[in-house]
Amino acid sequence: MSEKRSTFPLPLSSVTGPVGRKPAAPAPVATPQTATQNARSNSQPPGPRSPAYVGAAPAGLGKTPAQPQPQQTLARSDQMATEAPRRAMAARVARQGVKDGQVLAALETVPRHLFIEQAMYAQAYTDVSLPIGHNQTISQPYIVGRMIELLKGRGPLRRVLEIGTGCGYQAAVLSCVAQEVYSIERIKPLHELAKSNLRPLRIPNLRLQYGDGMLGLSQVAPFDGIILAAAGLEVPRALLEQMAIGARLVAPVGAQVQHLQRIIRTGTSEWTSETLEACHFVPLRPGTV
Repeated sequence: MSEKRSTFPLPLSSVTGPVGRKPAAPAPVATPQTATQNARSNSQPPGPRSPAYVGAAPAGLGKTPAQPQPQQTLARSDQMATEAPRRAMAARVARQGVKDGQVLAALETVPRHLFIEQAMYAQAYTDVSLPIGHNQTISQPYIVGRMIELLKGRGPLRRVLEIGTGCGYQAAVLSCVAQEVYSIERIKPLHELAKSNLRPLRIPNLRLQYGDGMLGLSQVAPFDGIILAAAGLEVPRALLEQMAIGARLVAPVGAQVQHLQRIIRTGTSEWTSETLEACHFVPLRPGTV
């Protein structure tokens, strides 16, 4: 099967057009900050959610999206406000070491500012994690790109499982590089937030699930890739069993000190693993709330 480059089926004008406040292109930062520092440094009070989140058709599972339509309907001011910051962000992630062209194109395509509060729009395209409520964060763009690149390897991804939907940003990026994406969130308000954030994008190959991510989704397994957005002391056995032969799993592992770990299933009862760079994620927890 030849690899196809997936992206959104609608022009970005469908999501950027209704937004009342256009994010400015921020200057790149040299080093990441924590979500707490970011929130503390932002003095503007949180504003209401954009009207772009209301009234659009829900996302559902479907075929691989077609190539994007030309963004000729965007005004020059909209292009400056949305395209330039995304290009700069993707270029910065590339300089940090992410080389996969499809992953970089996905980062450049997904409007990250639509997944955060308006009060933090100025930080949307900087390389920082940001709070999304319920003691959770949206990961910094570099770590999103790095983990998806590790998950992807050299071949195409057909079916992917994400553990920890959060605000939905990483799921949207994943939908650009995989044919089918399933994403589980254990916190009900965040599951609803992700649905609201993703609805205007109308992503046909993404399905959200409210449930215990540590259990995976056995009813649609096996998966070609599994990615975790929370760190445990070890990868749950249920997730290992839901990997297809040859599939990859990428997860942060550890407590106080965490590292990215990539696991490849090499046989029915055989897996290999490698420990990679240091990282910092919220803890992986069982159950639902």
